Amino acid sequence: MRIDIISVVPDLMRSPFAESIMKRAQDAGLVSVHFHNLRDYSANNYKQVDDYPYGGGAGMVLMIEPIDKCIAQLKAARDYDAVIYMTPDGNVLDQGMANKLSLLTNIIVLCGHYKGVDQRVRDLYVTHEISIGDYVLSGGELAAAVLCDSLIRLVPGVLGNETSALTDSFQDGLLAPPVYTRPADYKGNKVPDVLTSGNTPKVEAWREKEALKRTKEKRPDLL
Repeated sequence: MRIDIISVVPDLMRSPFAESIMKRAQDAGLVSVHFHNLRDYSANNYKQVDDYPYGGGAGMVLMIEPIDKCIAQLKAARDYDAVIYMTPDGNVLDQGMANKLSLLTNIIVLCGHYKGVDQRVRDLYVTHEISIGDYVLSGGELAAAVLCDSLIRLVPGVLGNETSALTDSFQDGLLAPPVYTRPADYKGNKVPDVLTSGNTPKVEAWREKEALKRTKEKRPDLL
């Protein structure tokens, strides 16, 4: 998978991709992530990429020209399966969406900033508009990092245990059951006996029961 991220402040994003699973995925050659500074595509001597909105109002809007130049340059080098725009009014990211997007090969992620982008960008280039929740951030960079993390961990070979992602919350429509590790008894707080029994069918039955119980308690809307 190749991910190209377009941003006004790309340095804001580098840290999440330089650690942990996302770094290991890149080091292993399973994923490549490339950052593109939108200001590099400005025709203005001051590297301006934003302007006042037509019709007046507060805030600034990212202009279409530098975005068009950047996307055109990327598309000249390869075909892209999706051009994703991170925006509060997009479809809310969920596990099903992450599963589908993780199967793609080449993705462009455009980070909004200020009051967003010129609507013509959305009309002409964007194939997916995604939000990570009903709230507003200063820009789409952190949202893009969340999106990329949710995709990269699903790429085959990225996680040490191939079945790990399949047992995460939401994969089967339920929250994940409780998990425990050593010691089995910590200051009188014991791990459920079934988990140390070695009886795999009983363990799986317990996990399914607990997952359903936790979902009913915490997220009944999922049922």
